Amino acid sequence: MLGNRTDLAAEDLPRGGGELAGVQSEAYDRDGFHVTRVRVLDEQGAESLCKPIGTYLTVDVDSFVRRRENAFAAGAELLAEQLRSLTALPEDASVLVAGLGNPAITPDAVGPETAALTLATRHLKAQLPEEFAAFRPVSVCRTGVLGTTGIESSELLRSVCAAVRPDAVIVVDALASRSTERLCRTVQLTDSGIVPGSGVGNDRAELSRRVLGVPVIAVGVPTVVDAGDGLIVTPRDIDRYVKDAGRLIAYGLNLALHPGLTLADVDMFIG
Repeated sequence: MLGNRTDLAAEDLPRGGGELAGVQSEAYDRDGFHVTRVRVLDEQGAESLCKPIGTYLTVDVDSFVRRRENAFAAGAELLAEQLRSLTALPEDASVLVAGLGNPAITPDAVGPETAALTLATRHLKAQLPEEFAAFRPVSVCRTGVLGTTGIESSELLRSVCAAVRPDAVIVVDALASRSTERLCRTVQLTDSGIVPGSGVGNDRAELSRRVLGVPVIAVGVPTVVDAGDGLIVTPRDIDRYVKDAGRLIAYGLNLALHPGLTLADVDMFIG
């Protein structure tokens, strides 16, 4: 089943391996996962792919969804590696992680589920600097949605950034795909930021370096297909899929932001 809208850069590449002006792409396999890297180089590429200039990494996590042995550990490590390749931040740089979306609507809850398992360490670094010397200062927030807060995510995050002054922001959100086969089985990471709700035609103010004043990395998982005529398609087991996706992304974030941690360490701190 195909929809018209997509947040995934990989889905806008020409079928059959053709090329687009101003766009570079490559694909490879790593530890049982398929990775696609798309680079939008200039305005011509942005127009061709209908995506802002930047790098888009798409990781197929189907083996994790199918519960392949050790797939969670391998997937979290791979996401951490891909995230580090986009950020290249100094070890002491501070990061704000923002979970976008509505926790009361399951297909929109990837951001809140991720935020709940992301280690917040900024206050610990400030109060106990020696004991937490190996950790990066990380702040975590959940923005909610305009319909329940009356505040745009961009407005809220601008205020938080003014108060916390992070060196970078990572936003996590649910996305839309063009194909049901990708639902909850793909993670996209990009350094181009995000426009919340754009995948289902509910565009809100963008979250980008231009808006927030610092680099913005967007991480997302497609949970819906826009089938048209007001119909949205989502998997039958969406509750489990969203919880699993939030956990996988959170562990990847924790490993990427605190390079000295292992999966066992993250398990211990999260409890």
